Amino acid sequence: MVNDTTRLLGLDGLAVVGVASDTDVPVVHLVTADEQARHCPDCGTRARRSKGRRVTRPRDLPVGGRRAQLVWTKRRWRCDEPACRRRTFTESVPAVPPRKRLTSRLRAAAGAVVADAGRTVVQAARDHAVSWPVVAAAFTGHARAVLPAQPEPVQVLGIDETRRGRPRWVLDEAAGVWQTTVDRWHVGFVDLSGRQGLLGQVEGRTAQAVIDWLDGRDQAWRDTVRFVAIDMCTIFKSAVRRALPQATLVVDHFHLVQLANQTLTEVRRRVTVTHRGRRGRKGNREWELRNRLTRSAARMRGEHVDALLDELAGLPKMIGAPVTAAWHAKEDLLDLLATARTHPDREEVRDLLYRFYRRCADADLPELERLATTVETWWPEILAFLHTGITNAGSEGTNRVIKTVARDAYGFRNPVNQRLRTRTATTRKARGHLDPR
Repeated sequence: MVNDTTRLLGLDGLAVVGVASDTDVPVVHLVTADEQARHCPDCGTRARRSKGRRVTRPRDLPVGGRRAQLVWTKRRWRCDEPACRRRTFTESVPAVPPRKRLTSRLRAAAGAVVADAGRTVVQAARDHAVSWPVVAAAFTGHARAVLPAQPEPVQVLGIDETRRGRPRWVLDEAAGVWQTTVDRWHVGFVDLSGRQGLLGQVEGRTAQAVIDWLDGRDQAWRDTVRFVAIDMCTIFKSAVRRALPQATLVVDHFHLVQLANQTLTEVRRRVTVTHRGRRGRKGNREWELRNRLTRSAARMRGEHVDALLDELAGLPKMIGAPVTAAWHAKEDLLDLLATARTHPDREEVRDLLYRFYRRCADADLPELERLATTVETWWPEILAFLHTGITNAGSEGTNRVIKTVARDAYGFRNPVNQRLRTRTATTRKARGHLDPR
């Protein structure tokens, strides 16, 4: 019964007995070719008496670029085992499970393109000519099959938050207070030393939420973590100190650079308002230089740096002097962070740190004092970055993928589905689906 057309169709347990191509959609007639289909699914007894035939039309993937209509004529059998509660049953094969209108490979393909090809549920439903609830269920089954129940141990762990959407509250009438039912923040845990990508997500940016996720791993997993990269968030700091006391905290230098640029911008805005009585605008040179001020001098040509300093020197003293001092302090901090690429020694770090602190103290600006205080507070974690060079860039890249998936889906109403989608999207590289080969 196995012919070339049956091999071409590739549905195990079914054989092609005829193809009608009179219409635009070819009709493929099938019969059961698996002897196991005659056995009762409950007791396993081989049936000997037929109760008639049934015709079903399961949908399948396109064959040769054309979507065919399958017509499966199958038998309904009687179970003669007296102890079996099932009296009759209809033939079924693994390729077309019982009471299913789709073949297993069509359902698997619809779920795989969402998890591994970055396609949305709606677009996958359109491409496979099925409804979006079918694709959503297929994706859930595929994701739970390919994602590990527990992540593998990691040596470098990244923790960062991403905003999910709008929060929701409900009024507790007994206590008379509003309680959060949907938090606007999700905290993600990323493998920075391996290829696992996003290890998991929890809803809510609280220390207890982070501790609960870490406590969900066994003690051997927690003992493997040597470094934890975070931004300057006291919530993550306290959570890691309690759940992973043996791990070394590392502050990502990106957030320090961002903080230094924000400090410079605050100084520029404040002195502009104080001196001019309004916000900066076109025609005010300090406002026109705002983008050049936040660029790193190490990435600018020497003549451009000299021109920038000359421009600042030509401004009114009440504006030029504070902005210049803030710019120098920002560059001192960037020079300190850049030593992480050159394996700094103790004396070099000491000299650069002293220069930064001295600059902030001599400027007598509240913004620079606050920046220096922040650096002093987080200095052990900053020093860990200078020695190890570990950054939280992997977490930031994962957040970008998370936001892209949310935008493609036009938002998520179900946090569980969102976490499942983001985990499959951020682990595609580890699972070999981004390899161009």
